Amino acid sequence: MYRASDQMAALMASEPQALQIIARFSIPLGVGNQTIEEVCKDHGVDVNTFLNIVNYRLSGQHTVDLSTIEPHCLIRYLRNAHDYFLSFLLPRLRLKIIEAMNYSGSDPKITVLIIQAFDRYYEQIAAHMTHEDGQIFPYVEALLRGERNEEVDVTAFARQHHSEDDQNAAQKLSEVKSLIIRYYPSSEESNLLYSALYDLFVTERDFATHCDVEDAILFPLISQMEKKPVTYVARPPMHTPTDVLSNREKEVLIGVVKGLQNKEIADRLFLSVHTVITHRKNISRKLGIHSPSGLTVYAIANHLVDISNL
Repeated sequence: MYRASDQMAALMASEPQALQIIARFSIPLGVGNQTIEEVCKDHGVDVNTFLNIVNYRLSGQHTVDLSTIEPHCLIRYLRNAHDYFLSFLLPRLRLKIIEAMNYSGSDPKITVLIIQAFDRYYEQIAAHMTHEDGQIFPYVEALLRGERNEEVDVTAFARQHHSEDDQNAAQKLSEVKSLIIRYYPSSEESNLLYSALYDLFVTERDFATHCDVEDAILFPLISQMEKKPVTYVARPPMHTPTDVLSNREKEVLIGVVKGLQNKEIADRLFLSVHTVITHRKNISRKLGIHSPSGLTVYAIANHLVDISNL
């Protein structure tokens, strides 16, 4: 079981599955020798929530102490996971399957059947996650404000969550795998398709463990919040307004305010473009500011830049 005093780099290096979790907390690479607690603090992540999810997902047997879960942090993690599935993982996997079948010269009719089956799987996952994004997560946020929407039936959704919904998704994904395994014609150029098929199995496990986290943490937490909503108020910020950003994020923000492109910022700070983009996302998330003009005002107000130099 991992503790706050353990090095984040050791967690990343020894537990490949943890990389998915860490990314969904918007924690970038380049953690150096910092502890898990230090990295979480730098990136505005509640360390207890992080450790509960990490230890639960890695062991499957970790007992979660719901009183240590920070609801805002949990919801942010789950929303990021949804965005990963719907905007990155599944669209890229669909393209990979199409590329594999085109490369091997398969019968177009079989290709169409497989893609149609995959699209049905995507629609099932999208419906599941869209409902949570639009109904369940706002319901939790309302509870944190001391409000309750009686029209949202979380109990009913929780009952079908990992039974009916997961079963339907698994059935649709099984159809995709069956079409590929049973009916796809043999080809000398099958490595890419084998890779895509393997990714389907990995995606299936990833979605199942994602649902496990919601069943073991989110829905029990909501149940407690409904009984005692006043005990679950938003926690005070972990940082004061002037230190909400890490030093590296401040450097990236200064570059953005000065009108530099991502590559220019990356070159000046000796970072990758991907890392700069990650920092920018974290800056907007932490500050709740998404426009360049808003970021400029923040930078000036907090003496990160001199208005005369803009």
